[in-house]
Amino acid sequence: MDTPALEATIERCRTLAEALTKRLQERILGNERVIDLTLTALFAGGHGLLEGVPGIGKTRLVRSLAEALDAQFSRIQFTPDLMPADVTGTMMLFEDPETGRDFRFREGPVFTNVLLADEINRATPKTQSAMLEAMEERQVTVDGKSRPLPNPFFTLATQNPLEMEGTYPLPEAQLDRFLFKIHIGTPTQQALADIIHLAARPESAAGEAVTNAAEIAEMIGHVRNVVLTEELRNKIAQLVLATHPTNDAAPESVKRYVRHGASPRGALAIALGLKARALMNGRAHAERSDLEDLFLPALRHRIALNFEGEAEGMTPDDVLRQVIESVGIR
Repeated sequence: MDTPALEATIERCRTLAEALTKRLQERILGNERVIDLTLTALFAGGHGLLEGVPGIGKTRLVRSLAEALDAQFSRIQFTPDLMPADVTGTMMLFEDPETGRDFRFREGPVFTNVLLADEINRATPKTQSAMLEAMEERQVTVDGKSRPLPNPFFTLATQNPLEMEGTYPLPEAQLDRFLFKIHIGTPTQQALADIIHLAARPESAAGEAVTNAAEIAEMIGHVRNVVLTEELRNKIAQLVLATHPTNDAAPESVKRYVRHGASPRGALAIALGLKARALMNGRAHAERSDLEDLFLPALRHRIALNFEGEAEGMTPDDVLRQVIESVGIR
């Protein structure tokens, strides 16, 4: 790509990111960081896991994003009795006056551009695993045949805290498929007052879409062309390896409290997040200044604490902050 075309592409990505951010901030109040991480996951071509108590705007965020993208949108409400076929689709017997009876594939809600997997940890692990192939390979296999999903395919799953009744922990292999795990906290007093004011007004119609699915797919393709220097790649590798208790360079808290560290997919998540963040900010190269901001969301669901860590009330975020403090970002 020549220089003028490259500059035009970067500027278009920056403009899109700004427009999407503005649209979502009009609908979702007091969660600017959540919006930023969600859009970073979208541009990076990954998936996001939103965790927070019910009623803090997780579902509204995903619906608002789908409206802004003018993309196909599906919602799956995960419940204990949900079956894998309810997610991926199944073969069904149809009666045709001319051809007679015939088995045809009926697509499930996973065949969409933006998928809201609502309360994903209320379903059994068997049903949760139905999402594995879709999230990683962008396809599902039913009746021995692989069927590609629409492009782009972006999953935003919501999860209630595990201490709430009726939840099942997500399998570690599935957690690893999410680019970021994004915590949504309680809004501030001012944000809550603004939410009350917004909810009391008449419901406004959705505005015009900011972009479309085809353009987002094109932008996702450009993310991988962003420059990531060798120095920055080595820093990412150093930080990720420092989450492993068997690594001599790991801080004492990792050796004491961590059962296993982050996978190589965690390093790739950081790298893709840095590239996406660069493009969203109108840059053709990733910068180290974004590394600390993305380190926790990319790895908090990819490390497992041992019994001692859980007994002492440690969290993955606590350990990861100590990794940053020990290894350093600069």
